[in-house]
Amino acid sequence: MAAGNFDFALAIGGEAGQGIATPGNIMARLFIRRGLHLNAYNAYQSIVRGGHIFLTIRVAQEPVYTHGDKLDMIVCLNQDTMDRHLGLLGDGTRALFNSDTINPGSPAKGVALCPIPVSELTQSRNRLVQNTVAVGATCSLMGLDFAILEESLKARFARQGQSVVDENVGVAKAGYDYATKNFESFPTSVPENPKPLAQWAGNEAIGMGGAAAGVKFYAAYPMSPSTGVLHWFAQNARDLGIMVRQVEDEIGVANMIIGAAHTGVRAMASTSGGGFALMTEAVGAASMMEIPVVMVDVQRAGPSTGVPTKTEQGDLWQTLGASQGDFPRLIVAPTSALDAFTTIPELFNLVDHYQCPGLVLSDLLISEGTFSVDPDVINMNPVIDRGALITEPSTQNGYLRYKDTESGIAPRAIPGIEGYIHVVSTDEHDEDGSLISDEFTNPYKRRASVERRARKFSDILDRVAAPELQGPKDAEVTLVGWGSSEGAIKEAIDQLKNRGITGNWLQVKWMVPFHGDAITAVVKNAKCTIIVENNYSGQFYRYLRSETGLTIDKHIRKYDGEPFMPHHIADGVQEILAGKVDTFVPYQEVNV
Repeated sequence: MAAGNFDFALAIGGEAGQGIATPGNIMARLFIRRGLHLNAYNAYQSIVRGGHIFLTIRVAQEPVYTHGDKLDMIVCLNQDTMDRHLGLLGDGTRALFNSDTINPGSPAKGVALCPIPVSELTQSRNRLVQNTVAVGATCSLMGLDFAILEESLKARFARQGQSVVDENVGVAKAGYDYATKNFESFPTSVPENPKPLAQWAGNEAIGMGGAAAGVKFYAAYPMSPSTGVLHWFAQNARDLGIMVRQVEDEIGVANMIIGAAHTGVRAMASTSGGGFALMTEAVGAASMMEIPVVMVDVQRAGPSTGVPTKTEQGDLWQTLGASQGDFPRLIVAPTSALDAFTTIPELFNLVDHYQCPGLVLSDLLISEGTFSVDPDVINMNPVIDRGALITEPSTQNGYLRYKDTESGIAPRAIPGIEGYIHVVSTDEHDEDGSLISDEFTNPYKRRASVERRARKFSDILDRVAAPELQGPKDAEVTLVGWGSSEGAIKEAIDQLKNRGITGNWLQVKWMVPFHGDAITAVVKNAKCTIIVENNYSGQFYRYLRSETGLTIDKHIRKYDGEPFMPHHIADGVQEILAGKVDTFVPYQEVNV
């Protein structure tokens, strides 16, 4: 933690059932109310009790885009955390632990061990009380006034009654006072920025983006790590006038939102890769019927059940190939929680305009991460464009739902409106919706229908912004990433600068439409191009090559379930530039 440039990383480790989220939430609230930027990542397992959880909270005066590379302090709630992670600490750091239950290891030089006799301080049989004691001690070590923590505790436990508030304030004060008396605090105290910030998880940002876009029907089947979107919609449904349904399976989910969208409302669903596999038939159905829907795939480590609580960028080709046949679809991979929030309304406007399905590729890193956000940048009233949607009755007859227009887009009427009777089906059809696939299949009409649907995308590249190169144009290395890797790439560029290497980067967000020409221009002008992605096979690279013909032989890939840390990318660049490897796979030092 450097003086004058506050950047502090705190980790809390224990097992499922030890209430790790509570001290994490308390500290996060405390930091953002002081106007500090926050990025938190929780490495957890797919069990209710036991296992190992390791929550990292990074806080800084300036914006931070990852949970970082280093730790300043570890709070050990069990012996396993001490055994696993003490070795991550270096000179000037602290390890806080319950001396009643945990035996310290042998720390590196300069690591201060901070044992807390919890039983002596609290006289409580509640094992979770150690968490609040630890929060109090942490605030002391960080030089925070206890009144700041007391305010945060009162806000956190207010709904549980005054007795709970008093108990937590009391034990936190005991931990605070003990640490003040017995341990040396960090040399740099926690600063305060002038403007308080808010915090959200990525799944909450996705839900809020849907609400801002005007979603009125949301359906889902719970599946990690997408369930947080369902929780947000369920909690806010009444206030926002949104119908929310937890459905028996993802097949039902997909067909429900298609049905809802057919009636004219904006409809949305979220799932993970295994659930999206069940939705894929409906993706084709929505395209054939030309009904706009949005489906969010929060990627996790696969295949099959895979590793439900770990992150990966492994579903790109799944979305590219979802359902059979040729048809237009939109696919976007937001780069952050804030980007997810702003992209959802944009995507809804596009699917309404082009009358096709829209697919969002988030992942666990974004969706279950916790981030600070400036409330002033959250626009809950974005521009809404419903496209060629007919909502008023007409006395005219002869409505052609699938009219062969020059643009390929025909006005879409809400069913039941007078003068706009039409047939909608998943079979190939004529302009009026009549099936052409039963007694006699007309090859000329089939060809015309396929070409009309494809023609809808003739101007799509003009409606969606192309990725832009960031950083100096004459850099020694150009990093190309997609989706959630942007934060780690940004911070890796700064690390490379400190190592004497200039870098720039290109972050690709839109998979369909794909700005092949713009990307090709960047790559052809680069001195050395390295593609960064969270999967084994280089899914984005293979897609890039198929769309552009570009061959790139420098790669940084990670597929162990954990996200990139900035130094993983910086180290990889150095290894590649030195000619040691063409594909660098970083070793995950934090064993979770």
